[in-house]
Amino acid sequence: MQAPDTPHNETQRLAALHALHVLDTPKDQAFERMTQLARDLFDVPIALVSLVDKERQWFKSHQGLDACETSRELSFCAHAIYHETPLVIEDTLKDKRFFDNPLVNDAPHIRFYAGYPLRPLNGMAAGTLCLIDSQPRPFSERDLMLLGSLAAQVEELLRQHKRQVELTRIARSFEALFTKSATAKIRIDRSGHIAAINPFALNLLGYTENELIGQNIAVLTPPDISIHHDRFIADYLAGGEPKVIGRGREVEALHKDGRRIPVHLAINAIHNDQGRVVEFLGVLTDLTEIYDANRRIRKEENLLKILHQGITDYQALMSGERLWTFLMEALRELTDSDYALIGEVMPTDTTNALKIHAMTDLSWSEESKHLMEKLRSGDMTLTNPNSLLGRVFASGEVIMTNDVYRHTKRGGFPAGHPRINNYLGVPIVSGDQLIGMFAIANSKQPLNQALLDWLQPFTDTCALLINLYRQMAEREQVTSDLASARDLAEKANQAKSEFLSSMSHELRTPLNAIIGFSQLLGKARRDPLSDKQQRQVGQIEKSGQHLLSLINEVLDLARIEAGHVQFSIEPILMQNVLDDVCSTLEATIEAAGITLTSMPFSEPWYVAADYTRTKQVLLNLLSNAIKYNHQHGTIRIAAEPLDDELRISIIDSGTGIAIERQHELFEPFNRLDAEHGSIEGTGIGLAITRELVERMQGRIGMTSHSDVGSTFWFTLPITERDASEEQPSAFQNAGANASHQHQFQLLYIEDNPANQRLMDDIIEEFSHIRLQTVVSAELGLEIMRHAPPDLVLMDIHLPGMNGFQALDIMQKDPQLKHIKVIALSANAMERDRSYGLAAGFNDYLTKPIDIEKLTLTLNHFLYTAATKPWKAP
Repeated sequence: MQAPDTPHNETQRLAALHALHVLDTPKDQAFERMTQLARDLFDVPIALVSLVDKERQWFKSHQGLDACETSRELSFCAHAIYHETPLVIEDTLKDKRFFDNPLVNDAPHIRFYAGYPLRPLNGMAAGTLCLIDSQPRPFSERDLMLLGSLAAQVEELLRQHKRQVELTRIARSFEALFTKSATAKIRIDRSGHIAAINPFALNLLGYTENELIGQNIAVLTPPDISIHHDRFIADYLAGGEPKVIGRGREVEALHKDGRRIPVHLAINAIHNDQGRVVEFLGVLTDLTEIYDANRRIRKEENLLKILHQGITDYQALMSGERLWTFLMEALRELTDSDYALIGEVMPTDTTNALKIHAMTDLSWSEESKHLMEKLRSGDMTLTNPNSLLGRVFASGEVIMTNDVYRHTKRGGFPAGHPRINNYLGVPIVSGDQLIGMFAIANSKQPLNQALLDWLQPFTDTCALLINLYRQMAEREQVTSDLASARDLAEKANQAKSEFLSSMSHELRTPLNAIIGFSQLLGKARRDPLSDKQQRQVGQIEKSGQHLLSLINEVLDLARIEAGHVQFSIEPILMQNVLDDVCSTLEATIEAAGITLTSMPFSEPWYVAADYTRTKQVLLNLLSNAIKYNHQHGTIRIAAEPLDDELRISIIDSGTGIAIERQHELFEPFNRLDAEHGSIEGTGIGLAITRELVERMQGRIGMTSHSDVGSTFWFTLPITERDASEEQPSAFQNAGANASHQHQFQLLYIEDNPANQRLMDDIIEEFSHIRLQTVVSAELGLEIMRHAPPDLVLMDIHLPGMNGFQALDIMQKDPQLKHIKVIALSANAMERDRSYGLAAGFNDYLTKPIDIEKLTLTLNHFLYTAATKPWKAP
């Protein structure tokens, strides 16, 4: 016997077979009639609808055969399935595949077989319609065609069976969805009557099924909208624009007891296969809990809004005398009450009294209206401790009643008094002190502990506001005192600034001549001084510079403390600053016989700082280390990174500082008694140094031991190198070279004879500059109009017209506005320089004159004039 082979698509074939849901199902008359027709048509004893499963063949219909299934390996049909074509065996004994098959040699003794594959789904062969005879017989092409037609009918029966199974499952699912759903569902016929309603809907609406079946759906809607329901359905069926059907919306359903229930209603039209509406399905979702939750949320939001506004806007509310009215109305809104009051408890010698800040009008006559006005204005207080109000403000009790007229503590109400149904009085306590109360009456809410607990944040807020109210007068007085103190401080600060500005100008003017002439004498090439004269002139310049440094330090500290010092924070290489400072102090260190050692850096450290101010810090610390050191002493500079900071330490071998005096070090003008010695100074260098370091986000400190030495250190933030560092410019040299190719006209406006002579001597060294000096701005303007100079140097304080007024005239005169003007003034504070530059001066130099800086400035502006000469119109 040859067993049937397995088809190549066996997995898909079996899936199609199982999708029919037909295996092991009961006998079906449709299939029975089909196999009986096959027996009669072909005159055979056996006709089968055979379905080939994984291990068996099962017969959906088996006319003429008692067995309902056989093994697949004995199956004839399995061979037809494998070849996917009709299988006809006219004599099984002559076919080597089947002659020894047990079904041939034993019952049912198959001698003839004809099987036609059944492909009901996706073209997959699920089984066959087969004919069996116990005698050999021929089978014509016509016979095969007829068998194929019958097989096609069997395929349709199989497909119908599958559809019926699916429809049954869908119907059961729909039934479960309808009857067992946790959502209210109602079936409505085309006339608007209730065809079915599920248990959930009945429970929601309070009806029994018998009470609603056949009733118009309008019975479940409130009267004001029920009359529209029939029209909605009729309009929809007539093709009108749907207003309810197919569109969900929130409505109210009517409970049997008359209550209105908020629901979400969705009505959908149910169509048959021809597209005709056969009925409607209404789905109602109970929104009661959601509405209740929303109401609670709105209530909580309202409470929070009131609390927030009371706390954040209390100053505005109090200033407008609106705070208490605001709280009273908020209390009425929160509790749905007709009446409310809020007041402050005022202790007296005998008992507490109540000062009412806000109260709902309860007046019923002219006399009572007058009384209400007195109570609201605070002209009258309540003192009776035995009334419903008195038990609260006198004893701190909570009084709560839903029946005022039966309450034991109720006093009598005069004739005409508005009816009071319920009442709640709540004490307002701060710590252990009773400071106020509020009360409500005729609340729409039940008065209970839950309401009292819910109002607790409001009560606490009232306590806070009463305390703030009590402190307001004191606070206003403090504010007034502070304003007076501020005005005095501003006046003092203005006076200080004016004094410093005046001192700066008055001292710098004579110093300009002292230092300037001493520099010229010391550098004179035509009439050189003798060595002795050089020393004398040097001492004059040194003393002048020392006096200037003292003035600068005082002004510098004032500017820093006032926040007027500008910092240019950028990445700077710390090694460069140290090299610059050491070079500057080289002569001083050598003269003092000090050995300076700078420890090499482990790597090139960059810090975020202002180069000039960092140099000033190092100069101050190193200068102190030199001044307060021993003869032949040592100074060591070290640097180390600490997390994101670089720490620079200045270690000296000097006299040191006693521990008990170290806390005074950074105090301005405190030299720790050094003013009685030979070392000069103002005592503000360290104060300036600390301010500079801290303004650059650093720290400063020190350690010291008497007769051992001191270590002063400071830190600055470590940063990355700036890739856009500018390369050195060759402008200055170019300017100097170009300037010698042209004779420049320099006009100097200065009324001080000493300063005039000093400038004459300075410019005498510049062969390419011709200097013209005038004593007033008025004269300078006349000269500029007749012979415009290349550059103007102008003093600010001049007789008659000052420098700013002259500059303003030049800027408005088309003939003069292109002339460059440099201010040269003894007003040396930063605000003076900023004001001058803002006014339009091209640069602002200060006295005493720094000859080197003046030279660079002149070269710059005169070189510009040479390369881009101005032409008069």
